[in-house]
Amino acid sequence: MSHHDERTFVMVKPDGVNRGLIGEVVSRFEDRGLQLVGAKFMQIDEELAHEHYGEHADKPFFDGLVEFITSDPVFAMVWEGADATRQVRAMVGETDPAESDPGTIRGDFGLDLGHNVIHASDHEDEGANEREIDLFFEEDELVDWTRSGTTWVYEDAE
Repeated sequence: MSHHDERTFVMVKPDGVNRGLIGEVVSRFEDRGLQLVGAKFMQIDEELAHEHYGEHADKPFFDGLVEFITSDPVFAMVWEGADATRQVRAMVGETDPAESDPGTIRGDFGLDLGHNVIHASDHEDEGANEREIDLFFEEDELVDWTRSGTTWVYEDAE
């Protein structure tokens, strides 16, 4: 369990779902050696959207954000691994796809700031992960397991 010391929240947004990118996103995290511990294909309602984006409530773009995230289904996930949040953020790219490097999810698939395919917990926001995981998942929806083959993922694995 020592290698799976961090869980992080990730969500394919409605634009990514509509563009058929769920499998691509999952594959990239699996390829990286991260382990999926929870996933849910769901429709976000207005209440959940308001909770999720609460920090932006007073910003001019808030209503558009809520409208977009509730427009179609999302694919919410929890990934686990060493330094998972930072790893995922590096793979996701910058908030603005135009500033994201090729090879990142947003750099490869993002079209504009509003429709940037994916949400990932911020590694600089202490507690963001737990808050977002608790918002989207019940404790019993997360599976505690060890992927076989982790010997080949971490060099100091048993």
